[in-house]
Amino acid sequence: MNTLIKHINRQARWSKFGDLNFEERIIVSSISFTFVFYLFGALYLIAPIVGWMMVGVIVGRWAIGAPADKQNSHWLIWAWVLCALMLEMALIVGHIDFNLGLGKIIKSTIGWAKGWALLSVFIVLGFSLNIRYQAVCRAACVIGLVALMATPFLVMAWVVGLPDHLYVSPLKVLGGAGDEFFTVILYEIDPGNGAPRWRFFAPWAPAVGLVANIYFLCAWFEKELKWRAIGLLGNALMITMAASRMGMIVMLLVPIAVWGLARLTRSWVMISAAVCLLVLVLFFDPISHALLTLIDDIKGARADSTRVRAALGNIAVYRWESEAYWFGHGVMESGSHLVEFMPIGSHHNWYGLLFVKGMVGFLSFLIPFVLTACVLLVKSQYQVSARLALGMWLIVGFFSMSENIEALAYMTWPAWLLIGIGLRSEIRDIDTYQFNLLGQFRLLSERQKRVNASPAKRAISEGASA
Repeated sequence: MNTLIKHINRQARWSKFGDLNFEERIIVSSISFTFVFYLFGALYLIAPIVGWMMVGVIVGRWAIGAPADKQNSHWLIWAWVLCALMLEMALIVGHIDFNLGLGKIIKSTIGWAKGWALLSVFIVLGFSLNIRYQAVCRAACVIGLVALMATPFLVMAWVVGLPDHLYVSPLKVLGGAGDEFFTVILYEIDPGNGAPRWRFFAPWAPAVGLVANIYFLCAWFEKELKWRAIGLLGNALMITMAASRMGMIVMLLVPIAVWGLARLTRSWVMISAAVCLLVLVLFFDPISHALLTLIDDIKGARADSTRVRAALGNIAVYRWESEAYWFGHGVMESGSHLVEFMPIGSHHNWYGLLFVKGMVGFLSFLIPFVLTACVLLVKSQYQVSARLALGMWLIVGFFSMSENIEALAYMTWPAWLLIGIGLRSEIRDIDTYQFNLLGQFRLLSERQKRVNASPAKRAISEGASA
């Protein structure tokens, strides 16, 4: 415990990391103090404040003519900006179609700025600002450290029978969301099996699986072994204590998937993949049977939850097709007793998009989301930050089947920031492994670009001196 406590001070966290610039200090502080913000009920507010404030920084620098690097993925950033605008248009049309009124449009637009728009905002920030992915990884390890220190107290609170719910923060009046986003709790009891679950700083236990997986993968990319061990252990502990089925599966699969997908151009990986594919074809029936049995067992572990999720999805798709195909219903609606009064469109990102934003909103998000995966898959063959970004995409993609991504934007924003960082072409993040042909080609092209640019720079300097 003394070793853990020594790492709390700022000097110990960053002494070997180097100086942080302005935007990095804002980002790492916003992540590192997550538990503190949660105790004050301010966590829901921090991400929109930081995101839109940093957009103001970008606009301010552009206004004074600060130079910006030209990037070959610039078109994709504009696709995400267009995505946010199209989702807002779908929101407005849906409200008009169902006569929800101007007041509801304004309220929903504020929600859009804290949800769907925030995803695009942080991709733009990661792409445009000089933020190192290593800084985010170290902050994720700090979260793991705090989780390790907080866990004994949270477990003891359940053992001695302390109240599970402590208080609802008065800052709720500034957020406009449900009480669960501002409630501080020590633990909860699963109504299905009576076992305890811990939310840590999330509004519901499965959301911990999503956020802790983001930080868990960041810890994989931490360079310092000591911090990596702390980050991996702390975030894995959060996933396990949250008893998130999806969280545990993703924790096991995504690091392996990132490792394999980032090495597709290497001959031994292609040969291994071909052998695995051959085995899969030859033994397809037993393998598929085993997988289906495993999936049924996972669903059966919490059968009531699975039933509610399936019913919510069926209702959302049926009402989308029959009532609001193109622009959706504009807002979520409470379900019936059949789905335990859960909002229709919750518990599944894509069903939620169809129900609330219609086909227009669905495609507006799907297209840049898929294009981003394609670009990151190529970049990940030679760029380390793109590998981390690809992992973030996989985590969000998996959880989009069980969570409403937009509702959790205030906690998942580091993933979207890292996706933006991964879309940049960073010479400092290139994999210099000698047998990585794409990496070596990228380094060669960068050197050639600098050589070609040097005569022009000399001419400019000579003209200035004259």
